[in-house]
Amino acid sequence: MLETRSLAARRGFATLFQGLGFALAAGEALVVSGPNGCGKTTLLRMLAGLSAPAEGEICWDGASVRPFDAKLREAVAFNGHLPALKDELTAFENLAAWTTLENERADAQAIDRALADVALARRARIPARALSQGQRRRIGLARLSLSRRRLWILDEPLTALDSDGVEVLETLLAAHLEGGGLVVAASHQALPVPTANLRPLDLATVPGGSHG
Repeated sequence: MLETRSLAARRGFATLFQGLGFALAAGEALVVSGPNGCGKTTLLRMLAGLSAPAEGEICWDGASVRPFDAKLREAVAFNGHLPALKDELTAFENLAAWTTLENERADAQAIDRALADVALARRARIPARALSQGQRRRIGLARLSLSRRRLWILDEPLTALDSDGVEVLETLLAAHLEGGGLVVAASHQALPVPTANLRPLDLATVPGGSHG
């Protein structure tokens, strides 16, 4: 469903990686690792349709796609390294805004259930600025639980999560993969995904990269 061919990324005069190719099928999770500056976030943004590769091709469902391709963007749920929250809005309001922007309108009961599932029921109506970093990250997990998009792209999804939060993420990932979804995640930590579903990619081992 998701494939790259001879993909390359550059920053200024430095080549981050080149010649990168992989194919990811339904029910599989690609976990991207490597040192800081090797291009992990750059790769995720390319796969999400947010930026263009220096070289190579990205294919979704067998068709080549370009940045901001409508079919790819409609399939992607992207959670960046920083939680994209409006601090003046509550957790509930942030989720309502997200689902509206992504044309995945959820009713109030569905949003309340999603927040309860990530242990934020009592903080659903508190402004996001008053929440801890871990609680703010849980709002992003609630967003994933509401999403019906097939391709989840996650940048350091374990950041600031305690053990209970990691268990919530594990449950969400398992359900998404069992349902035929795909996951691409950049992580410095082991992602809680069954080995049978896991596809590791260490960018430090990709030929042609400059990771100094």
